[in-house]
Amino acid sequence: MSVLRSRVQSLIEHSYTQRLVIALILINAILLGLETSPAVMHKAGRFILMLDQLILSLFVVEISLRIYVQRLAFFKDPWSVFDFSVVAIALIPASGPFAVLRALRVLRVLRLLTMVPSMRRVVGALLTAIPGLGSIGLMLLIIYYVFAVIATNLFGASHPEWFGTLGHSFYTLFQIMTLESWSMGIARPVMDTWPYAWVFFVPFILIATFTMLNLFIAIIVNAMQTYSAAEHKQTVAVLHQTQQNIETDLHQEMQILRTEIKALKQLLLKQQ
Repeated sequence: MSVLRSRVQSLIEHSYTQRLVIALILINAILLGLETSPAVMHKAGRFILMLDQLILSLFVVEISLRIYVQRLAFFKDPWSVFDFSVVAIALIPASGPFAVLRALRVLRVLRLLTMVPSMRRVVGALLTAIPGLGSIGLMLLIIYYVFAVIATNLFGASHPEWFGTLGHSFYTLFQIMTLESWSMGIARPVMDTWPYAWVFFVPFILIATFTMLNLFIAIIVNAMQTYSAAEHKQTVAVLHQTQQNIETDLHQEMQILRTEIKALKQLLLKQQ
């Protein structure tokens, strides 16, 4: 690595630089929020837009320096690619068919996930939990389908606004699962027509809410513990390798020193 690249790497990896980028992300988030207020934009809209463009320019410079230092390795790191994508979206002109991208500028706030190590660990753990969450989600979908078919057949004629179609039943069951007005708003009105409808609603809540959702939480917690353990193991391995390298370097230096001392003794003996 050239001297210039080494200096640039030291600059972008310095703690003060990292803190500055985090501060700029937070300021940019506040500015994007202020842009949603017509009153604020009427008074200070020009200043806010200029400051937003200035911060975006600094983001572009920071990403460019990282690409200069890391070269192709930059695009092999998922976190770096995410940073690049978020900044690139902000550079697309938000007019005409791309007007919808103007709302996506707030994605720049998500760069905090890559800048703060603790947040990065949480996101990494959530990504490792996706396969388990997918299995639980599939099980929950099957349970939904079974109960939705039963509810449509039983309550569709008497309460078509909630269970008239399979889609209505799915949405109503989702509301029941969240425990949002499920008793007074849905279950008790249905029980006025079907007194034993509680036999349907109570098992669904026990299965979908108290069992399946707790499984979601359990998988996420387990993923967090596994990810933290793997990260700790990796850190220990790096420290152990560093220690071995230091010991190897010290051993080599001691060997060189012994050789030099021996040669110096032989030279002194010859002179005597």
